[in-house]
Amino acid sequence: MDNGSDKSAYAVDQVEEARIAISDEVDEYTERESRKIIHRIDRRLLVTIGFMYCVSLIDRTNVSAAAIAGLATDLVLTGNRYSIVTLAFFPSYILFQPTSTVLVRKLGPRIHISVITAAWGVIMLGMGFVKTFGEFTALRVIIGVLEAGFFPSAVYLLSTWYTRYELGRRYGLFYVIGSVTSAFSGILAFGLIHLEGVGGLRGWRWIFIIEGIFTILLGIAGYWLLVDFPDSDRKTWKFLSEKERAWVVKRVNADRGDAEAPKFQVSKFLGAGLDWRLWAYGLIAFGSTTMTYALAFFLPIILNENLGYDVGTSQALVAPPYAFAGIFMYAVGWLGDRYRMRGPIIVINMVVALIGLPLLGWHPDPRIRYLGAFLLVAGANSNVPASLAYQATNIRGQWKRAFASATWVGFGGIGGIAGSLVFRAQDKPEYRPGLWACIAVALMIIVVVCILSISYYIDNRKADRGEKELEAEDEGFQPGFRYTY
Repeated sequence: MDNGSDKSAYAVDQVEEARIAISDEVDEYTERESRKIIHRIDRRLLVTIGFMYCVSLIDRTNVSAAAIAGLATDLVLTGNRYSIVTLAFFPSYILFQPTSTVLVRKLGPRIHISVITAAWGVIMLGMGFVKTFGEFTALRVIIGVLEAGFFPSAVYLLSTWYTRYELGRRYGLFYVIGSVTSAFSGILAFGLIHLEGVGGLRGWRWIFIIEGIFTILLGIAGYWLLVDFPDSDRKTWKFLSEKERAWVVKRVNADRGDAEAPKFQVSKFLGAGLDWRLWAYGLIAFGSTTMTYALAFFLPIILNENLGYDVGTSQALVAPPYAFAGIFMYAVGWLGDRYRMRGPIIVINMVVALIGLPLLGWHPDPRIRYLGAFLLVAGANSNVPASLAYQATNIRGQWKRAFASATWVGFGGIGGIAGSLVFRAQDKPEYRPGLWACIAVALMIIVVVCILSISYYIDNRKADRGEKELEAEDEGFQPGFRYTY
């Protein structure tokens, strides 16, 4: 008993000494000055990355808008061909992700992210001129290779600039800017198909041409607008001073002690995979993206074929559920940061989705079914930033964070494959098996969160008794780390 008490007292003393030392380091700016610096980071980093994510989502999911505007007829997407086209993106997307977080550290975000964004814009533009199903499918594979580098790099970059209990809202804002803005691509597509016949091209081809040009321009602008890692010596155009960047590094170190990346070692990077929780976060990503991609690929089709709306109305009606989802996901992100909780937010999201699914699939009134789409879109999409924050809050160490980001996005890509297959052509117009699949993954996510929460509780109790230090594998770890439920 005495020995255990001594250990606990020693651990508490270590934490207090660290906090006092850290407080002296990070108090060089007033609270008002500190908020101004953080808001500058938000405006530059979040907005830039958010709009780049917007074009990423549009470019990978605009197939649904083009399909009901003539693509399916012109390229003879009969049988399972539509599912094959949507699926073709994901194998290369998954395969090329693990190296992306290493490359973004090596090359820097300004080069890595801006170059791949401009490159997939060129491919997107080319999709407006394809003649066959095979050509279109091949270009989808190439876009998968290029986009593989974006999302894990963006998520990793964001996690290095903020403390653990700032990440929920920031991931929420990042995803709001990206997903909500991209939702209005249905309205944009509706406008672009009215270019039917201009230049001798079908309206659906103009969707890819105009959106491809916009992506290229945004990729070029990203070279100047993107920022580097806070600990990097590489220059960033008109951003923070050296003193301000040093302050950011100190406050992140004060929070979790991993602001600076040690030299890359394959063993350290891959060794992170020995933590079973990273694979549990991956399962949450898989379940979440199964639903979000299914909605992105098939909601316009469901509105058209199942609920009976015409093509233009179906494309326009996609936007309101995503606008509601943006408000909802920011609200739950704020709630999670404010009360320092992560798992309950994910459960709330899944309960909302589980209410929306049967309404969308089984209610006889089309208006109520459309209300179900609001709830399903809100719950499913809010789980993406919520699960990213859940993971980022409960790990430390730069290379473990990099591996975790790549793993999360990789499993998310597998969810994309599932999402592109669950709503099958033979199941239309009701698509009941797809709805049951979404119900199953939502329940799975709730079970995984419960298992993680129990493991956090057990390890936190051991740490409180001084029996172990948590997340202490990396050099320079901060004593006193605790998992967040």
